[in-house]
Amino acid sequence: MDLSLDNVRIGVIGLGYVGLPLAVEFGKQHNVLGFDINQPRINELTEGTDSTLECSRDELKQATHLKYSADVADLKDCNVYIVTVPTPIDEHKQPDLTPLIKASEMLGTVITKGDIIVYESTVYPGATEEACIPVVEKVSGLSFNNDFYAGYSPERINPGDKEHRVTNILKVTSGSTPEVAEYVDQLYKKIITAGTHKASSIKVAEAAKVIENTQRDVNIALINELSIIFNKLNIDTLEVLEAAGTKWNFLPFRPGLVGGHCIGVDPYYLTHKAQTVGYHPEMILAGRRLNDGMGAYVVSQLVKTMLKKRIHVDGANVLVMGLTFKENCPDLRNTKVVDIVSELKEYNINVDITDPWCSNAEAKHEYGLTTIEQPLANHYDAIILAVGHDEFKQLGAENIRQLGKAEHVLYDLKYVLAKNAVDMRL
Repeated sequence: MDLSLDNVRIGVIGLGYVGLPLAVEFGKQHNVLGFDINQPRINELTEGTDSTLECSRDELKQATHLKYSADVADLKDCNVYIVTVPTPIDEHKQPDLTPLIKASEMLGTVITKGDIIVYESTVYPGATEEACIPVVEKVSGLSFNNDFYAGYSPERINPGDKEHRVTNILKVTSGSTPEVAEYVDQLYKKIITAGTHKASSIKVAEAAKVIENTQRDVNIALINELSIIFNKLNIDTLEVLEAAGTKWNFLPFRPGLVGGHCIGVDPYYLTHKAQTVGYHPEMILAGRRLNDGMGAYVVSQLVKTMLKKRIHVDGANVLVMGLTFKENCPDLRNTKVVDIVSELKEYNINVDITDPWCSNAEAKHEYGLTTIEQPLANHYDAIILAVGHDEFKQLGAENIRQLGKAEHVLYDLKYVLAKNAVDMRL
């Protein structure tokens, strides 16, 4: 390997929530080509706009060595490639490596001797060397760890978080040889002010990433189950959690919908790999089942409350406030609010959705759902506050209540409003 940190020319594959901030930071110091197969995405970035809102116009301008392209041929000038494509699950909740495999196939057509491919996409332990590298070898005709090399540095981006950014989150790094591991580590150190942690192998780095969100998923599942129990005992869950939280080592998790590109997806990568080696992961899958069932639970509780108030359910009008998977962020990936919408429609309920952060066109494209900008006043039999956007907090209970009929149910899933201002809390 003859690469030095001075002559590095980086290609970042995939310019979404992970890839763009990384390309911008590297683009302040090195020649970087930001590549994405989505030409409209390339067009908007070239014009200085980021629709994901992860990077401001000023931040994009600061990356003076960053160029954008959807032309594969432009990648041939690079010698380090960083892959940040999505790793979703399919309808059977099995890992879908299609974007990763296609990216590997593409890189096989452009890499040359001495190049390094660093994967950042979340995968199961072993996926980089077992699934991706053989594809690169086959297409390129080059030999792994002789002609080209690999690294793995899992992404830790938190969409919409302006406090924890790519530069101030400690980065795990790894490489396919000790020399490559050191090179990859030093490369990331040039932009990661929080520092790096060099793992002993690619598999260790892959495993570290996939358990980060698995741990969160299991903990949230526990709190969701406690919330169901406390509801049956007629005890307010938040009050219990606040009381328990006075102990120094109590973990501050809250019940809720578990969606997004990580927590609701990553555990399935680990359970898939576990099952291929003959182990059935009980706790992880139990947590997944519980969290995946929260949308149905929310609607069942809402319908019971409506019936107690003698509100006719069939043909009722319900407003769902928020569609994105988390607050103050336009990210719709794997949002579990759609589970609530689907379940409501099973009861023949008319559903309106309002969300100041999400794109109506994207909601239509991804889920076939339409959002409205201004909900009707005095129109709804029930209102579900599903996402804790600041705009909803600023509205306050009184203004939100004005959207409901004289008799309606206000269900706050995110503890946005005071307990005495709502009919139900999760």
